Amino acid sequence: QLRLVESGGGSVQAGGSLRLSCSCVDSGYTRSSYCMAWFRQAPGKEREGVEFIEADGTTRYADSVKGRFTISQDNAENTLYLQMNTLKPEDTAMYSCAACVWERVCPDSGDEYNHWGQGTQVTVSS
Repeated sequence: QLRLVESGGGSVQAGGSLRLSCSCVDSGYTRSSYCMAWFRQAPGKEREGVEFIEADGTTRYADSVKGRFTISQDNAENTLYLQMNTLKPEDTAMYSCAACVWERVCPDSGDEYNHWGQGTQVTVSS
């Protein structure tokens, strides 16, 4: 059973940076066989896919974070990261990592993901 544990959220001022981590624990899966992603959801808004990393390591991201956020992973540590720079107040949301273990290419919809972390709050003040 794959368990995802996030850390690294917090409060920053606009223009600041944060790095989120997502540790993959107790996994019986080979990391290179499935996709992972970071999603976020702000109060009153729909869940949004922020960055995706395919099984082959290809990354893609939402236009809203282009040039500011970077997804990466450390396979040796079974950890996924989201480096967030030049944060804006509109980035305020609950951020969650997710895995879709039956897909190598990441679905856009969070409904397709079958493993989720508990979420970590990011708050950006102006």
